[in-house]
Amino acid sequence: MEFGWNPEEQAHRTSIRALLAETLPPNWEEVSVHGPGSDAQTAYSKQFCALLAERGLLIPHWPAAHGGEDAPVWHQFILGEEMWAAGEPRGAQYMNVNWVGPVLMRFGSPAQLEKHLPPVRRGESIWCQGFSEPSAGSDLAALRTTATPVEGGYRVSGAKIWTSYAGKADTCFLLARIPAGAGGASGKAAIVILLTDMRSEGIQVKPIPSLIGEGDIHEVFFDEVFVPAADRLGAEGQAWEIINFALQNERVGIARYEFSARTLDRAVARLKAEKRWDDPVIRDRAARALMLCEAARMLVYRVVDGKARDLPPDAFASVARWAVVQADNGVNDFMTEFLPDGLLGADPVQQAHHQRAIAAGIASGAAEIQLNLIARRWLGLPGEPARL
Repeated sequence: MEFGWNPEEQAHRTSIRALLAETLPPNWEEVSVHGPGSDAQTAYSKQFCALLAERGLLIPHWPAAHGGEDAPVWHQFILGEEMWAAGEPRGAQYMNVNWVGPVLMRFGSPAQLEKHLPPVRRGESIWCQGFSEPSAGSDLAALRTTATPVEGGYRVSGAKIWTSYAGKADTCFLLARIPAGAGGASGKAAIVILLTDMRSEGIQVKPIPSLIGEGDIHEVFFDEVFVPAADRLGAEGQAWEIINFALQNERVGIARYEFSARTLDRAVARLKAEKRWDDPVIRDRAARALMLCEAARMLVYRVVDGKARDLPPDAFASVARWAVVQADNGVNDFMTEFLPDGLLGADPVQQAHHQRAIAAGIASGAAEIQLNLIARRWLGLPGEPARL
């Protein structure tokens, strides 16, 4: 693999950095520490994403037929690296461009594309994903939320948990199961995906107080919520195929390693200013943390390279995902040991990184689930069939 960037890619990165320098407000570090789901960052993200859309930087990697510019896949990841390193000013909308839009383009009906893609292209819409449940966690095969077929659609009842951005979302990418005895298949084939309007009657959202940011995670309750059949994504029985495609995009869609590496650079600069950088223990630990960041970067790039060459997705995305978790935790451990006052308010960027590191092992599938997938799908070790 060629690890350098060509002139076009370098120019793309330079233009993004210039935009960030031009537009981010002076108090951005204080705003971003509250998390992508906070009131302040959500409000700013709509302004910022509208500006990205105006300048052709929100979805250039999308096909031209859907409003993009057919830009190379690498452009998406360059954009993601720069956005995440800056504290993700796109807020919750990074999901839309990383995987919601691409999933809709592959599996959505013409009516669904017409309804959902224009607000994403304009940088206006916020989505949440209704995956994890109180009794299922990251084990999607065990979900219990039901979608009972009725005339014209489905009646949904159940609960979701750890749902990011649900308090601000317009639409939920909701997974539910057709109950036994209601017709159709069983097991994974009974799961359906419903593009659910979060303003529907019967939906209740409760925020979960947390250490990872304001308004980031929630419980969502569904009490006989009607979802029209026109809002089902794909056919009944096709959900597992769609979920696998979505997760391949989601699990490496956030460039956490870039934020970790730049936060580490910031920590090293502070240690040098405090005349502590000559300590061999500090230098060794910093080198180890940087090694984890660069290993994660190269493993993620391996996944991106496969996408760029249109290779079928494989279990290596879970390998890269685990490496990203290790990088986040390695940098967080380094700063917690040698610059602990940053967590007490001395450095808002360190606070933000600490919060993201906590979430890294949970979001996009718990780290333990990723290890199971690596063991079974990549290493070929014996065991029960892997679940997502």
